[in-house]
Amino acid sequence: MANRRRLAIVAFLKKEHEATVGEIADEIKLSFTSTSKHLNILSRADILDKRQQALEVYYFLNGKSPAVIQSVLKVL
Repeated sequence: MANRRRLAIVAFLKKEHEATVGEIADEIKLSFTSTSKHLNILSRADILDKRQQALEVYYFLNGKSPAVIQSVLKVL
């Protein structure tokens, strides 16, 4: 969460509820590959969860993230 791109991803997903890697990359104006790396970091930290539908992977906020993360989400 200490990275502005990751904060932008979390803020976008809070607003949109769910999005693909491509949609997120377009929103934060970052390459697909770099966005995927940020999404992986957020997923490993239990901030995001994902689901796959056909070839698309959809990311969304994990409702069971740690209390500290929940506090940050309230501010965004």
